[in-house]
Amino acid sequence: MLLPFASFSQLNIGVKGGINLINVSSEAGISAGNRTGYMLGGYISPKPKKLIGFRSEIILSRQGYDFKTGTTTGNVNLDYLLLPQLITLNFTKKFHLHAGGQAAFLMNAAIDSSGSSTGNSSLFDYFNRFTYGIVAGAEVSPVGGLFVGSRLNVSLKNLNRDNNGGTSPGFIPKELIKNNVVQIYAGWRF
Repeated sequence: MLLPFASFSQLNIGVKGGINLINVSSEAGISAGNRTGYMLGGYISPKPKKLIGFRSEIILSRQGYDFKTGTTTGNVNLDYLLLPQLITLNFTKKFHLHAGGQAAFLMNAAIDSSGSSTGNSSLFDYFNRFTYGIVAGAEVSPVGGLFVGSRLNVSLKNLNRDNNGGTSPGFIPKELIKNNVVQIYAGWRF
């Protein structure tokens, strides 16, 4: 009966939230601008006993880009469910580095603009529903369960789909682009 409590005491569980600073790798045809978004999530990991550890996370992340094409301006909001799997280097109880891979599932795509229309198409027709990338960052625990950190997410798969010579709305880049995101966050470890 006490086994679940014993195994729970061997785990770190944390929640976190913060901001995303986003840019896209190529801006062909849309004059894409940097923008901000949010991130909310949590993680679970075994309590570190040595230098190297492991951490699994689940994060809701608002990404996308601002655009300008001719007289049309606006922004494309892309909401992802991120699943980072990280190796941690625990130098002390107060400081660690982490790096690993990340899967990203597109949960919502929306446009807010002046004069743009998708016609009869869903925005999901223009963006990849699944992407992946690499992540790396650092985290500091100044006091108690509080932690603050930052991370760089680099996409390895294109954000938008190749339209194979077809026509696409003005807010979709003519070239394939990738998201690059810096996350700055704070959270609490239980």
